[in-house]
Amino acid sequence: MIFANSHAFAEEQDAADTLASFSNEFFFPTDEKGNTLVYFCGNSLGLQPKTAGKYLQSELDDWQKWGVKGHFHGKKPWFHYHKFLTDNTAELVGALPHEVVVMNQLTVNLHLLMASFYRPDEERYKIIMEAGAFPSDMYAVQSQVEFHGFDYDDAVIELKPRDGEHTLHTEDIIAAIEEHADKLALVLLSGVQYYTGQYFNIPAITEAAHKAGVPAGFDLAHAVGNIALKLNEWNVDFAAWCSYKYLNSGPGNVSGVFINERHALNPETPRLSGWWGYREDKRFLMQRGYEPEPGAAGWQLSNAPVFGMAVHAASLDIFHRAGMHNLSEKSKKLTGYLDFILKDCRNQNPNIRFSIITPDNERGCQISLLTDENGKKLFDHLTKQGILADWREPNVIRMAPVPLYNSFTDVWKLGQALLGFKISW
Repeated sequence: MIFANSHAFAEEQDAADTLASFSNEFFFPTDEKGNTLVYFCGNSLGLQPKTAGKYLQSELDDWQKWGVKGHFHGKKPWFHYHKFLTDNTAELVGALPHEVVVMNQLTVNLHLLMASFYRPDEERYKIIMEAGAFPSDMYAVQSQVEFHGFDYDDAVIELKPRDGEHTLHTEDIIAAIEEHADKLALVLLSGVQYYTGQYFNIPAITEAAHKAGVPAGFDLAHAVGNIALKLNEWNVDFAAWCSYKYLNSGPGNVSGVFINERHALNPETPRLSGWWGYREDKRFLMQRGYEPEPGAAGWQLSNAPVFGMAVHAASLDIFHRAGMHNLSEKSKKLTGYLDFILKDCRNQNPNIRFSIITPDNERGCQISLLTDENGKKLFDHLTKQGILADWREPNVIRMAPVPLYNSFTDVWKLGQALLGFKISW
């Protein structure tokens, strides 16, 4: 596609966008004068679906009407509330329904999954992960290796970009797996790296891990709802994600997990168990001896946080109607337009100095700008112009044109704000 930095071009693309109407299904923040802001922060916190209140109110109504009987009565009985999210979740990540479950929060689920898949011994105890991973990963991994009696600096192999570069090469990740194969116990990487926006080659990394005889797991917090995933087809062992970024389910809301069926359907797969993961048909017999519910549901600990899940259900229904394939196709065009606008404005305005550190052939809808000493001033300028992006220390601006609710006109407006940036000496 040949892009143009013009309002007419952006409006033409929006008129042809079959997903454009979905933006009407979300609430957008406004400034103190009531003006709607351009929102490029979906990679940090997604917007609220307008249906979220209705979904939540439905559960409040059932609580009011049924009290404790709501666990087995009402429109969506709470006893198996997670099942109302299963099909849409499986569709979203390319899984079979029994391979996914919505429960807990992200870091809790990472710990539960590592309890199952990080099983170190004296010979094989090392974990490969990317350097500068999001703290959800860093701190969880640190505590896991130390819990097993190992030293972080010895047990964790942090993969760093080549000198002078900002992102990892797939061949370097695979080479590291091969180099350390005899000591490895786990490969755990992001799906999309939160800082650079790089989308890792999940199938190639998974294949390399399996050749080394170890499981491959992924933190998909910045990938789910952003890129089209095929976790079952790619033979991934496990994954976890949050729901409040691209999945638009509210701050701190529930997490999802994927556990490949070869593990999930095996009752001998080790795990930290809880009451709600016990066999559903025998759960209220309160018997000794854990018998897991088949599939990923056998990793549940506690009964469902229904109110949070209700909001999550509202968002998942929107994704189901939009279709992840359709969203992915729009994302490529919309992010490509953002890339074009950023570079065009940089060429026109000498006050703008940045480099794009997100690989154009390995990205979802996030683009990360590495700025100079005036980067924070540029970010503050955009904020004053009604453009909400995301600042990450020390000098990166992250922008995410989300295909569910962002438009080509939003991107054009960003460009106009960039062209108006001046440095005060």
